[in-house]
Amino acid sequence: MKKYILFDHDGVLVDTEFWYHRAGERALADIGLALDKDQYLRDMNLGLGTWAQARAAGVDERIIDGLREARDAYYQEYLRTEAIEIDGVVEALAELSEHVRMAVVTTAKRRDFELIHQKRRITRFMDFVLVREDYELAKPHPEPYLTGLRRFGATREETLVVEDSPRGLNSALAAGIDCVVVHNEFMKAHDFSQASHRIDTLAELRDIVLATAREPLSPPSRA
Repeated sequence: MKKYILFDHDGVLVDTEFWYHRAGERALADIGLALDKDQYLRDMNLGLGTWAQARAAGVDERIIDGLREARDAYYQEYLRTEAIEIDGVVEALAELSEHVRMAVVTTAKRRDFELIHQKRRITRFMDFVLVREDYELAKPHPEPYLTGLRRFGATREETLVVEDSPRGLNSALAAGIDCVVVHNEFMKAHDFSQASHRIDTLAELRDIVLATAREPLSPPSRA
């Protein structure tokens, strides 16, 4: 039975993927560069980011440092002003909390995460939160989810990851953990064929968790 769930954050618990892209797009527009969305998503899935396109265009690293500061400021502006709630998330977490223990494993920076959750009710259901500053290597490397396993003292077999991106899915797979991919409009065009389950909303997770409790035990091996 699945006893633990490790949730990604952006695009799973809050609808922020679009706004992070928009902030980077706006920062690059400040120096006259367009951010190609398809290339951005390919770069993100490789563990790269907004600045891969800037570097490919020959933008100096010192300028990129300034653009990063601008992107972060734009993103925080959006977090303060835009509607980023995903309907049904709090209700789904409340129901799941009766069956499993939960945590967040995110690439979000601590300051962004704290801003997002100043007035939201999501973190009350979590045993812990791992943000980008809490581990060395980001997704798609397995370290974030392996760190989550260690914090719980859990095995791979009794844990489930919930993601919305290929980068996160690959991180979970590399860690050897079953992964459920929840629909996110910003990521919908990607290949998620290696996910254990595909769902439209977090409300569907309860049935997946309860189904694992009904799975028959493997028969003992015969010598």
